Amino acid sequence: MTTSTTITVGGQTVNRLGFGAMRITGPGIWGPPRDHDEAIAVLRRAVELGVDFIDTADSYGPAISEELIAEALHPYGHVRVGTKAGLLRTGPDAWFPCGRPEYLRQECELSLRRLGQESLDLFQLHRIDPSVSPDDQFGLLADLLEEGKVRAVGLSEVSVEQIEAARAVVPISTVQNLYNVANRQSEAVLDYCESNGIGFIPWFPVAAGSLARPGGDLDQLATQAGCTVAQLSLAWLLARSPVMMPIPGTSSVAHVEENCAASSVELDAAVVSALNGLTA
Repeated sequence: MTTSTTITVGGQTVNRLGFGAMRITGPGIWGPPRDHDEAIAVLRRAVELGVDFIDTADSYGPAISEELIAEALHPYGHVRVGTKAGLLRTGPDAWFPCGRPEYLRQECELSLRRLGQESLDLFQLHRIDPSVSPDDQFGLLADLLEEGKVRAVGLSEVSVEQIEAARAVVPISTVQNLYNVANRQSEAVLDYCESNGIGFIPWFPVAAGSLARPGGDLDQLATQAGCTVAQLSLAWLLARSPVMMPIPGTSSVAHVEENCAASSVELDAAVVSALNGLTA
């Protein structure tokens, strides 16, 4: 990862290729992982390979992902941990927005406790709760920033209009939306982030579906580029914008090694042009 470029988020400079810690939990992102020791090894191996930004959420597990991160990496040194709040969990694969200010504050305090930090490096609103005034949610984030409970604030799954509304209340350092080479529904949001110096964290960064199937367009281009489909997907994201911060996640040491190698993949102009022209 020594060749990976960096980005500064809330005054903290990190490598743009990070690690998403959702899948180190159990099936349905619920409960502990099937293999605890492998989950710890994945986190430590990612850092050994140069990852210094870990993305998680209080709802992953719930709580399990943050607890594993603390067990594997605390004290964090140069590693930055971004977490999220704003979703309730009632069971495997069940997620419900909850943006009540008192709930968001509680989850911030619990994340601080679990991660063993005095201030969260990045605190992201996992979803804007449509049943709560957006300004109340943004205002709570502003309060936490002013109090020093968090060092930077981010949003997740938002439109340009929602980012602008939030920025009227609190500085926004990152936006985390679904985006990959096969799904570019957040293109306008990415462009806005680039124009305004906001980090863009694409969740689900490795393309899947028909484009990524064996023998498909991505598979052929990956062969041409001398890399895997996962590496090609991540390398394209890194080349797409200087504010891009991919966070590929996995529960396998082998896969984290494969993903981290994407930072050294150099794509020629022909491959980049072909990728830019792909449609799902």
